[in-house]
Amino acid sequence: MTSVDTSTRPEDSGPSGYAAARLRLLTEKAQSGPPRRAALARLTDDWLTGLFTAAGPPRGVALVAVGGYGRGELSPRSDLDLVLLHDGSADAGAVATLADRIWYPVWDLGLALDHSVRTPAEALKTAGDDLKVHLGLLDARPVAGDLGLVAGLRTAVLADWRNHAPERLPELDALCRERAERMGELQFLLEPDLKEARGGLRDAQVLRAVAASWLADAPREGLDGARRRLLDARDALHLATGRATDRLALQEQDAVADELGLLDADTLLREVYEAARTISYAGDVTWREVNRVLKARSARPRLRALLGGRSGAGRTGGVKPPIARTPLAEGVVEMDGEVVLALSARPDRDPVLPLRAAAAAAQSGLPLSLHAVRRLAADAAPLPVPWPAEAREELVTLLGAGESTVPVWEALEAEGLISRLLPDWERVRCRPQRNPVHTWTVDRHLVETAVRASSLTRRVGRPDLLLVAALLHDIGKGWPGDHSVAGETIARDVAARIGFDRADAAVLATVVRHHLLLVETATRRDLDDPATVRSVAAAVGTQGALELLHALTEADALATGPAAWSTWRASLVDDLVTRVGAVLAGEPATEPEPAAPSAEQERLAIEALRTGEPALALHTQPEDAPEDGAPEPVGVELLVALPDQPGVLPTVAGVLALHRLTVRAADLRAIELPTELGPGVVLVLNWRVAAAYGSLPQAVRLRADLVRALDGGLDIPARLAERDAAHPRRRGVPAPPPRVTVAAAGSRLATVIEVRAQDAPGLLHRIGRALEGAEVRVRSAHVSTLGANAVDTLYVTRPDGSLLTDGEAADLAKALEGALR
Repeated sequence: MTSVDTSTRPEDSGPSGYAAARLRLLTEKAQSGPPRRAALARLTDDWLTGLFTAAGPPRGVALVAVGGYGRGELSPRSDLDLVLLHDGSADAGAVATLADRIWYPVWDLGLALDHSVRTPAEALKTAGDDLKVHLGLLDARPVAGDLGLVAGLRTAVLADWRNHAPERLPELDALCRERAERMGELQFLLEPDLKEARGGLRDAQVLRAVAASWLADAPREGLDGARRRLLDARDALHLATGRATDRLALQEQDAVADELGLLDADTLLREVYEAARTISYAGDVTWREVNRVLKARSARPRLRALLGGRSGAGRTGGVKPPIARTPLAEGVVEMDGEVVLALSARPDRDPVLPLRAAAAAAQSGLPLSLHAVRRLAADAAPLPVPWPAEAREELVTLLGAGESTVPVWEALEAEGLISRLLPDWERVRCRPQRNPVHTWTVDRHLVETAVRASSLTRRVGRPDLLLVAALLHDIGKGWPGDHSVAGETIARDVAARIGFDRADAAVLATVVRHHLLLVETATRRDLDDPATVRSVAAAVGTQGALELLHALTEADALATGPAAWSTWRASLVDDLVTRVGAVLAGEPATEPEPAAPSAEQERLAIEALRTGEPALALHTQPEDAPEDGAPEPVGVELLVALPDQPGVLPTVAGVLALHRLTVRAADLRAIELPTELGPGVVLVLNWRVAAAYGSLPQAVRLRADLVRALDGGLDIPARLAERDAAHPRRRGVPAPPPRVTVAAAGSRLATVIEVRAQDAPGLLHRIGRALEGAEVRVRSAHVSTLGANAVDTLYVTRPDGSLLTDGEAADLAKALEGALR
């Protein structure tokens, strides 16, 4: 029997010695990364070897490390994955006693342990039944005991893996896809799981397993570095939290960044995203090659039978039939399901070839081969500035290909071609967006917006400008300050670089500068106010720019995430575009005449005046499902009439919050009605609301609670606080403080106050209470909520209907901000 050297230092042989040495190692700032992981594995090896030796092991037994420990990579809180391997000759009781003398000291130190006791045959059988066990055994490494036993197991495991690769790799691919669907993509998540998310450490391990099958190999460039960065981040996460966790939670990111010596949490996320992107792309390439090889293997016997026939005639004599190459564009062909360069292609003399190949691949729905992309990155001549017309047209073709644009773009990015073509891209590459509304990083959001815009090109006269504007609309997020302002300058420069003339460059700059204008105005301003429409028309300038902005607004919102777009938002934007278009066509924006109350409003007002109590009416307005088929909340118009009295707005808003109704807009008006004692004033509130979840409340219940609230029998603040206490929010990054400003809207109807705050049930109720205390009248309210952020715009006047002075407006904003804090 050949054994591992079991000598160890006496001071390290016991649990206390190991624990002290482990603590010293983990607290040494000078040693981190791969050296610390390897040192921790060696230290653990020495300690376990001492336990193994002290127990007096029988012959034919070995202690084996598998998984991450088998690779010699121990993070501070990693599990110890161990197998006690025996050849079956030893007494079962002796083996069990040996196992206890190893496992219990590990548990006593509070270390996580994944353990098993098996013979080589049992280990092979378990690996055959459980793919995860098989993957762990691929990294089996002897810690102590019989080396020959471990070497035999490793040889058998590898041989079994290679022999059954055609069956096991598709199973592994399916597991990876299921995990990615469940855990998300590491390169886009604000709180990613460094191990299980797509592009994480688990996928890096999978690529090692695929390479061990000898069926395909991953592109090696950058892969080891990416894996090391994720391991370093996990080490820092373990040290910062003191827990065995792989989830990089928001509240831990600053501490992890500090542990790694990085500038801030954004720098940390960007490094993590870069690493994940490298691993994800390597996985895409590798699995594509695996599937190609498996497909070729399955087709080969059928082809051989077809060529040979029963007599064997017609055999090719061992010469493989030529692979078909189908031309796609100049210098670009399809071969074996991928886009490759033609044999005659000369990248060094054809600077447009990278864009031509990418456009051909995207239009054909095919991947760009790894070899082709790398050759283009290495040999392609730089494009002249400004670009020739063909290059610009190929870029537009690439952007207009829809969903198939994304994998082609990722292939170009992986080899640095995008940053070479568009240098400003580097600032937004892998840049995180700390807003839960956003699904993607900045760069991927830009590509996704172009994908969405590709389906809207029939709505505009210049689809090329729409697609390029979609690609550039957030390009300013790589610079400090307002990204729209920075983006305007960058878009103008990029437009000139890629060959647009001065007029087109000006249109692109305008569209990028104002890409948020339509949705923000439509959801936060009074569209009946002529000043609102005139200000948008002045900013946009032309019908062509308005048309582009309209399509870009929808594409941008759809690419942001499900919370950013709805039928309601679309209808408001459509209404605004129609009004602005009329002004741009020369029609005057006139002051609206006060609309007479509708018959229903008048009926409710009369009832409220007669009874002295609120009168309500609910009208359901079903909305169309969006393109992805996800149902939207049911829209509801709620009319409330009640005799004029203080506290109407906060009271009604509070009752709606208690019934979990989300307020989209509110409009208030006073109606004078004749009575026996003279004119009576009734307030009519027109609310547009949606059920946050569940069914809509009944009007009779709303009315009953409203009556109680007005009478003082329902303490709304207390009820809202009680509900919040029963369902506390998950701890996370503290929300920024609320901000209240006076908008320079130029309205002659009211003073416009804009409130930006963390969205919460009852927010409009709190705003209304503060406004009541300031003795101002609310003419209308426009509510916009994106994720955790609310922007509420309030049109207010003095009680007599006149506008507030500048000083009064500033004081109101300051008081309201203080009340919300």
